[in-house]
Amino acid sequence: MTTDSSRTSPTASGGISTFKGEERALRADRLGTGGLLLSVLAATAPLMVVAGVMPTTFAVMGIVGQPLLFVVLGVVLILFSIGYAEMSRHVHNAGAFYAYISRGLGGTAGAGAALVALVAYNALQVGIYGIFGFEVSGLLATYADVEIAWWIPALVAALAVGLLGWLKIDVNARVLGVLLVIEVLLVVVFDIAAIADPGKEGLSLHAFNPDTLTGAGVGTALCFCIAAFLGFEQAPVYAEETSRPHVLVPRVMFLAVAGVAVFFALSSWALTVATGPSAIVGTSQKQSAGLLFFLTESRLGGTFTDVLHVLFVTGMFAALLSFHNVVARYAFAMGREGLLPAAFGRTSGSSGAPGTGSLLQTAVAVVVVAAFAIADDKPAGDPTAPVLQLFTWFGNIGALGVIVLMAVASLSVVVFFVRRGAAGTQAWRLVTSALAGIALLIIAGYTVKDFEVLVGAGPDSSLSWVLPGIIGLAALAGVVLGLVLRARAPEKHARIGLGNEAFQLDKAASS
Repeated sequence: MTTDSSRTSPTASGGISTFKGEERALRADRLGTGGLLLSVLAATAPLMVVAGVMPTTFAVMGIVGQPLLFVVLGVVLILFSIGYAEMSRHVHNAGAFYAYISRGLGGTAGAGAALVALVAYNALQVGIYGIFGFEVSGLLATYADVEIAWWIPALVAALAVGLLGWLKIDVNARVLGVLLVIEVLLVVVFDIAAIADPGKEGLSLHAFNPDTLTGAGVGTALCFCIAAFLGFEQAPVYAEETSRPHVLVPRVMFLAVAGVAVFFALSSWALTVATGPSAIVGTSQKQSAGLLFFLTESRLGGTFTDVLHVLFVTGMFAALLSFHNVVARYAFAMGREGLLPAAFGRTSGSSGAPGTGSLLQTAVAVVVVAAFAIADDKPAGDPTAPVLQLFTWFGNIGALGVIVLMAVASLSVVVFFVRRGAAGTQAWRLVTSALAGIALLIIAGYTVKDFEVLVGAGPDSSLSWVLPGIIGLAALAGVVLGLVLRARAPEKHARIGLGNEAFQLDKAASS
């Protein structure tokens, strides 16, 4: 393994205490394999995917072969993870994507990636508040006969997530872990029930037939399905808080990608088995997001279905907390390296959490939810109601941003090792990164092309270019910031992507 000795520091694991104290370093050794795996998998919100994403993909795209799509995307993301994981052995930085891109493509490109990451993960997190509030208000109306507006539980959740963001990361990991395990177990129970009591076509494997992936909807279906994987790429964000980042981060990424691919492929197949492959599209169109609950009602009874409804909500809360943690750490890394005000680059008191970044993310969430609440003048069931637009608009903006970051990071992996003379020893990793980058660029292209379908807008709607344009503007603003720093503050530009190594630059400058 070739290392970048000029940019590697013994402090890369987070052990900084001699210069400006621990307030500017994340606490090391707080996460092991289990805690890290649960933290990143919580963002995938398995029940939200099975109950929401899968029926939508079947209904809107008419693609029976969704299980095969999860297998294909699993392969693509494994190829991506090979190079991404190798980078994590060389670079330990809470900035993850933008740190890797900085190391390969330079600080200016890294600044662009940093702004994209901050916008994308904020969008993913904030968007979930829409569907969360919608579901909680529905549960209260159904089971407690209490009518409240969706934005009330959304704002309460935002404050609760913000509070947990101030606490230690191991507390977050326990909360996320309990919720995630229960979600997975309930979905597995449904999968077994569907296989034990299949539809009239029996245990058909038709959904894995390549012939099911024909038609104009395949590209857009890829966009829907890849969003279900988002979370695995967050593992390097916690590198500074793990005991052995060079071992744990790659291990967790591969476990996450492989586990998610198998779990979602089997669960989407179970849906086709329960209805029959020939009926899955029509049933999904009729039941929409109620498909899973409709199928469990007849097989597992009303009590199980009620519990599933509740866990649907808690699973979304787990995803909210997971994305909140990631945004706070990106803000921390950016503040530490001069891309945001220095206050963001400090941790909070005894918890060691990135408190200022947590406050920023909470403030963004509250402001956006409040804005959509003020604009909400339609019934919640109306697809153009702001409560549902909050979820679809922001979720797809965030997904596009992360797909673009993965594609650029793949290129960065290739450049990083080629520039260091390691092209020979790392040849197979460079090939897998290049293949993954090409595949991800194709998916990003389909995402932009079909954005009006993803957000439920008309073909002539300005949303088809305004919403994806937000990611473009973030990238442009970041690149401009990088160019300005390079011209006016080259010492700050030189820090981009360095992470804890920036402390050494500070210390040398002050001595």
